Amino acid sequence: MYYKQPEESDIRYFIELIGSGHVFSDSENLLKYSKDETEDLSFLPAVVLKPKNTEEVSGIVKYCNEHVIPLTAIGARTGLSGGALCVHGGVALSMERMNKILKIDELNQQVITEPGVITQELQEAVAARGLYYAPDPASRGSCSIGGNIAENSGGPHALKYGVTKDFVLNLEVVLANGEVIWTGANTLKNSTGYNLTQLVVGSEGTLGIVTKAVLKLIPLPQRNILLLVPFRDASKACEAVAAIFKAGITPSALEFMERDAIDLVLNYVDDAKLPVGDEVRAHLLIEVDGNDENALMLDCERIAQVVAEHDALEPLFADSEAQKDELWKLRRKVGEAVKAHSIYKEEDTVVPRYELPKLLKGVKEIGEKYGFRTVCYGHAGDGNLHVNILKESLSDQAWKNMLNDAITEIFELTVSLGGTISGEHGIGLVQKEFLTIAFLPEAIRIQKLLKHAFDPKKILNPGKIFPE
Repeated sequence: MYYKQPEESDIRYFIELIGSGHVFSDSENLLKYSKDETEDLSFLPAVVLKPKNTEEVSGIVKYCNEHVIPLTAIGARTGLSGGALCVHGGVALSMERMNKILKIDELNQQVITEPGVITQELQEAVAARGLYYAPDPASRGSCSIGGNIAENSGGPHALKYGVTKDFVLNLEVVLANGEVIWTGANTLKNSTGYNLTQLVVGSEGTLGIVTKAVLKLIPLPQRNILLLVPFRDASKACEAVAAIFKAGITPSALEFMERDAIDLVLNYVDDAKLPVGDEVRAHLLIEVDGNDENALMLDCERIAQVVAEHDALEPLFADSEAQKDELWKLRRKVGEAVKAHSIYKEEDTVVPRYELPKLLKGVKEIGEKYGFRTVCYGHAGDGNLHVNILKESLSDQAWKNMLNDAITEIFELTVSLGGTISGEHGIGLVQKEFLTIAFLPEAIRIQKLLKHAFDPKKILNPGKIFPE
């Protein structure tokens, strides 16, 4: 595919459209916007544009389409699959100036927001009105709503309340030709035509640019109880996950951390205080929430019984908000701790939760076969295991020779267990060569036809999702 890179005349057009203060082609900004949190990858755009409204986005996209200039929408650059990397150069369309919460509708329990709003800021704004927006990725303090929509992000509380798609009612989207559409309606039910809203969610900016989102809200739970359960055996911890649900309990969060993940994060986080006995091989971090304290205590008693049947040690109940915050901080920092420790590859596998012990066992066996260490953690309640493959002391040649084969085996195992290769990080750049493990050729062909219908010139986030 031939793409035109922006030249001086193109940049002059962008300056006239959005103002010189919002068009950047200096080396410092190009480098800044060449990266996200995906390993150490970097792809320089030709120019960075920062529009302030839908009209400006529409003008930029229309111009790029007419001149076949590649355009990649960029949020807060916290992604882990390379979804926001400008692999073909062109325009980096930063949505960070479109950062307003436009309306909190308490009567209908909805919020209308621009894509550049930080997820935690939106959560805090609606919580002040007694409302709750549940999707909470580990990077919620820095990731944006637009990026969450692009990747269909999840997080710990997706277990009980759902991922991003379950909260998106309607989207304003700029199409590849610059036209602006709304994909649905601001209603809880909608059986009118194809579900374009859900098609756009998770499409990684390859079908259109989201400029406004109408999100569902729910009443804010008034109480929660958090307990940390140590286990002598990581597989037993995984087995306990399905058993908790089988006992009729639906936690608001249920997270898994194996011993190596715990050790790395304790070394990484300053002043971390969590005594961990030598016999501990894994932890489950379990939260229940609601409005009835007695009912929550009964749930916790039943959870304690279930985990005891799976060789758990004495659970730790967080006895203050500060201790809850500390435990959640440790869980949310695991990814950063792994990245600081070694060159790594992170896979975002997901299986039916009952198959989690088989997935963990198989991952460890594959690691032994190829001679690398894996660090596993994730959202055990919904079967989402983050598998981090560490380079550590492996030579560059050994790392290069085995990596793709090892990842292929991990993904084939995952699919054989009824799972798939990404639960919440997306396919982006780094997983696209493995898409054929998850889909038959006909399913990929249909997806490519959809891409062509939305973006026939392939200018929107090119080089992503589909193997070339």
